[in-house]
Amino acid sequence: QVRLVESGGGLVQAGGSLRLSCAASGRTFSSYAMGWFRQAPGKEREFVSAIDWIGSKTYNADSVKGRFAISRDDAKNTVYLQMNGLKPEDTAVYYCAVGPRLAVSAYEYDYWGQGTQVTVSS
Repeated sequence: QVRLVESGGGLVQAGGSLRLSCAASGRTFSSYAMGWFRQAPGKEREFVSAIDWIGSKTYNADSVKGRFAISRDDAKNTVYLQMNGLKPEDTAVYYCAVGPRLAVSAYEYDYWGQGTQVTVSS
């Protein structure tokens, strides 16, 4: 059974930082792309960042470029999202996902975690 568990969310003031982690179990994901999405109340789920299976290519949404960075540690079956310069508009539930290729569409991902709440106060 595939399982993704996010952690690292919380409450932070604007300008602060958080690092989200997503631990995968049930299979080895070293040959899969991994991504982060977020969903704010009343809004659709949106792409944040993704990394390819090699870990050499990443892609970030325009809204987080220069502030967020994705990385992966295949030895730990874990993907990270370092978030710096957080803004109130970053407040959302953040989800990690796994899929066969780096993509910005949620439909391209096969497995999803339950999400972790990130709240940024002004």
